[in-house]
Amino acid sequence: MDIDRLNAFLDAAQTLSFSETAKRLHVTQPTVSKYIRDLEQALSIRLFDRSGGGLRLTDAGQTILPWARQLVRECGKLEDLAKSLDGEVTGQIRIACTTAAGKYLLPQLAARFRSRHPHVQIRILSCTQEGAIDRLLGEEAELGVVSHEMDEIGLQCQYFFSDHIILIVSANHPWAGKQYIEPADLLEAPLLMREPTSGTRRALLAELAAYDISPDDLNIFLEVGNAEAIVASVGAGVGVSFVSRMAAAYALAFECVVEVPVLGFDLRRKICMVRRVIPVSNRAQDIFWGFIHDPINNDLYRLASL
Repeated sequence: MDIDRLNAFLDAAQTLSFSETAKRLHVTQPTVSKYIRDLEQALSIRLFDRSGGGLRLTDAGQTILPWARQLVRECGKLEDLAKSLDGEVTGQIRIACTTAAGKYLLPQLAARFRSRHPHVQIRILSCTQEGAIDRLLGEEAELGVVSHEMDEIGLQCQYFFSDHIILIVSANHPWAGKQYIEPADLLEAPLLMREPTSGTRRALLAELAAYDISPDDLNIFLEVGNAEAIVASVGAGVGVSFVSRMAAAYALAFECVVEVPVLGFDLRRKICMVRRVIPVSNRAQDIFWGFIHDPINNDLYRLASL
């Protein structure tokens, strides 16, 4: 049993085609067939049912699939650790991101990090709050960016940056020329809202509650699960909305939308980064964990908090 055979099994389990697996692994189809046959002999089980002109995983194959994934993953960690001990920072960092602001900030942060550590691969995975935690605990991500502090067992949390949420309207909206509006003015306006699990929505409703305004009091015209779609819709004259200033930055710069202050509102939410508590240190992850607060990145955080 070796990593090449395990990788062939994992890929074939996904493609259900030895020929497709051969193309993806850049080997011949007979080589893939031999890898699978050798692995079946080593384990004394059948991994695939080849009858009926197709390919499907047997029950035994389904059972060992997650274990095979874990073995390959742990082998990769061992290789990364060995290289790191030799002075080279290497490895993969997968970041599950739940916030619109994080999606704007993270690529720039990752690019700066990679300029220092070019052998570290970074992937940013968009997901919900619940999805981020599932991916962390399921070892599908090394880090997560969420819109509130977390104290779950097995997770470590640190402050990342503060996100400023603003009210936007179209450039020709009656409010566009106002210095501010009152909270009560929001009651009749057709409002575009994020989905119920959104951190932006939770922060807005908490602020409104301070003025005795409940969700039932609002004229929620549409629920949209994407900040960019909301900004575009508002720019086209469809309602008004509260979004992260970072998500609206380009539309504000080109005057497609206008920010309107709400008297008494100061909507800021704390964005945090979380990671699993692991028994063996991951050097690339540890360095990135500290890098987010390197003074070189202060300009990015200033943009987020303006």
